Amino acid sequence: MVKKVIIVLLLVTIISFGIREKNTLFLMILQGGSPAVVFSLLLLSLCVFFPIIPFPVTAGTIGAVFGPLKGSMITLSGSMIGTVLFFFLMRYGYRKWAQQKLKKYPKAQKYENQLKENAFMAIFIARLIPIIPAPVVNIGCSLSTVNWKVFVMASVIGKIPNILFLSFAGASFQHNMWFSILMYSFYLVIILVVNIVLVYRKVPRIK
Repeated sequence: MVKKVIIVLLLVTIISFGIREKNTLFLMILQGGSPAVVFSLLLLSLCVFFPIIPFPVTAGTIGAVFGPLKGSMITLSGSMIGTVLFFFLMRYGYRKWAQQKLKKYPKAQKYENQLKENAFMAIFIARLIPIIPAPVVNIGCSLSTVNWKVFVMASVIGKIPNILFLSFAGASFQHNMWFSILMYSFYLVIILVVNIVLVYRKVPRIK
């Protein structure tokens, strides 16, 4: 009971801090320099627990401040710090809450079945093509029997292409705004098309 209370208090503190200080963190990132790296990691970690700022916006901004390659490394590191922390908190701290949360997502059961069949590929594809909400992936994996090493490796490899793309788009914004907007639009269209295709495949066609 004490452990659960501590976990709840920790999560509430993290979310409250993120909501209250998100603008300050964002401004500190825009200033650049070594402190901005720390604030970037902190903001990205917080966004895993509560999406106070959309991930594409955060990744693009960090890419614009630090450049595509360094920005990608910072974004991947911060994202994974929060993801791994979330994974272990849910797996060993507050499983019942995680189970109740997962029930709100209709695709959760299907994703759990995919994890049982091939955990690495299920996680990798979910990260590569983020059509399944990140909280569903994180919570589903934490409640499953997936080895944490498989979870981390598949997540890192799957996140890299998206992060590189978003960081490059953000870095291009100052030099070619329309090209950057086109890249972001292309990213959103791809996600939308994949979702439509998956929905279409589930709908039985009338002959």
